[in-house]
Amino acid sequence: MDFKLEVAVVPVSDVDRAVHFYRALGWRFDAEFADGEGYRLVQLTPPGSPASIIFGTGVTTAAPGSTEGLHLVVDDVVAAREDLLARGVQVSEVFHDKTGVFHHAGTEARVDGPAPGRPSYGSFASFSDPDGNGWVLQEVTTRLPGRV
Repeated sequence: MDFKLEVAVVPVSDVDRAVHFYRALGWRFDAEFADGEGYRLVQLTPPGSPASIIFGTGVTTAAPGSTEGLHLVVDDVVAAREDLLARGVQVSEVFHDKTGVFHHAGTEARVDGPAPGRPSYGSFASFSDPDGNGWVLQEVTTRLPGRV
């Protein structure tokens, strides 16, 4: 049986501000539903992604800005960072982890610049949405076996 991640719920404080932010990133606006009783759901999808995000009012009890570590896979982290900067997003410098594996939480153990030799899965940049939900760009050029 396959299990495919379809949606990540992102807690936000201002739905319209979040819509504006994610649309400014070039994300596709998929749907919006409201019931007239205070429930509102918005769904957007990053370009090229099979998974979407959902946020809104009454969608989650998580505190706005409490999500971290959402990864967006890109084939060129430097170019992706430049694209986000051109869209007005504050993005960290490109970094790799001192372990050479996956990055530590927060900004601990970051080493400036792409991973030496730019191995797949090894270079990152990070940014946050207006509420502080944390996103990570991860450069993947060659997939590990069994990965789509």
